[in-house]
Amino acid sequence: METEEGCSFVDGRVLLFDKPLYWTSFDLVNKVRIMIKSTFGLKDLKVGHAGTLDPLAGGLMIICTGKATKRTNEYRDLDKEYYATIHFGATTPSFDLETETDGRYPVEHITKDFVERTLEGFIGEQKQIPPLHSAKLIKGKRAYEYARQGRNVEIEPVNITIRETELISFGIPLTRIRLVCSKGTYIRAFARDLGIALKSGCYLSALERSSIGPFKLKDAFSIKKFEKYLEQLKPF
Repeated sequence: METEEGCSFVDGRVLLFDKPLYWTSFDLVNKVRIMIKSTFGLKDLKVGHAGTLDPLAGGLMIICTGKATKRTNEYRDLDKEYYATIHFGATTPSFDLETETDGRYPVEHITKDFVERTLEGFIGEQKQIPPLHSAKLIKGKRAYEYARQGRNVEIEPVNITIRETELISFGIPLTRIRLVCSKGTYIRAFARDLGIALKSGCYLSALERSSIGPFKLKDAFSIKKFEKYLEQLKPF
């Protein structure tokens, strides 16, 4: 028999999660669905997310259950805040650690002041070309499918807005940057473009999403904390 607590997930809940590193967004959605269904004996439960994170990224994801899944677009449209660790002096085809290094570049001319001035130039509306190693749809196929086949296809630039940039810590080769940006912004593509602007090469070596609109990572469940939370709600 479904309990009042179980029915609340069917009626619709909006949950914040800290996605584990190396998990796909689907992994997290599936895990949450299984945990809720098994706890309350639910035969079926809709669970969806309001914006993906790459497996190599961690941080905040919004998970909606039941009737609240109809609101995912509402949350997907919110601005996001990220903390990105950028590797200077090298590039990879995927613009992150998913693929091996394919180029080395000079870094002797890169200074803290140069980086700060360059970051200021990224603030505002702009067009960004998404990575080929991404889930962007091109002619009915995901871009990464073309990449895995070794095929180069043209990806149309998209309109994005970077609202804030902040140099958190400067170092060679690793520098940490905070960004606040609109939906549809690829931080991997930002790393690529930053390298070009610095007359060098860059790739993304680590990424954490710290907020989505008013929702904060500090308020999010880990899988272990959510398991304990469900145990407290579990019917006797």
